[in-house]
Amino acid sequence: MSIKKEDINDVTGHRKRLKETFAKTPLGSFYDYELLELILFYVLPRRDTKSLAKRLVKHFGSVKGIFYADRIELLEIKGVGPEVINFLKAMEDFFSRIHMPSINEGTLLNNWNSVINYCTLTIGFKQQEFLRILYLNRKNLLIADELMQQGTIDKVAIYPREIVKNCITKSASAIIMVHNHPSGDIKPSNEDIIVTEKIAAALEVIGVALHDHVIVAQDKHYSFRANGMLN
Repeated sequence: MSIKKEDINDVTGHRKRLKETFAKTPLGSFYDYELLELILFYVLPRRDTKSLAKRLVKHFGSVKGIFYADRIELLEIKGVGPEVINFLKAMEDFFSRIHMPSINEGTLLNNWNSVINYCTLTIGFKQQEFLRILYLNRKNLLIADELMQQGTIDKVAIYPREIVKNCITKSASAIIMVHNHPSGDIKPSNEDIIVTEKIAAALEVIGVALHDHVIVAQDKHYSFRANGMLN
């Protein structure tokens, strides 16, 4: 279907006005749908993004909900295609990396809030359980970050043997385990406690420390070490 010239002019004029308004407005002043509309300008250069932005906000509730939505659920929204999904997921990855401390910023243990923010951003809002392992060297600097397993809405398989093997392969001296609870309840289950004890014991045999096992659920987290469940 061809786009009328006057329609293109209307879209172009609206975009120009919105960009000018944003440039003159303090950050945090735009409504969620306005900010999303502005962002989508750069993904959908020849389409009206206002209605799409409003549909996304209505369905997912907020900008945060949109960025951490599942790809399949995003595709259910009229007007969302691969280009929009790829952009949103690239933004999700981009913002999560901002929180991971670099070598110049010191050890992970000295930047614990950044570690929690990173883990929350990468898996805290997922609708299925995921297991992440952060591998550290002797100086507690990050040498690898691995998404090991994807599970169901309330369970993820954790295999101590695979974690031990990867620690040896990566020459890790310590690890931090992270998994999410889509239910929003950060309290560890009996299975979480048992598997943590098994992994800590298996790692001790090869001289690798389990610094922590962290459960994240959106804006909350539970640390096994902080709660006295790891020596």
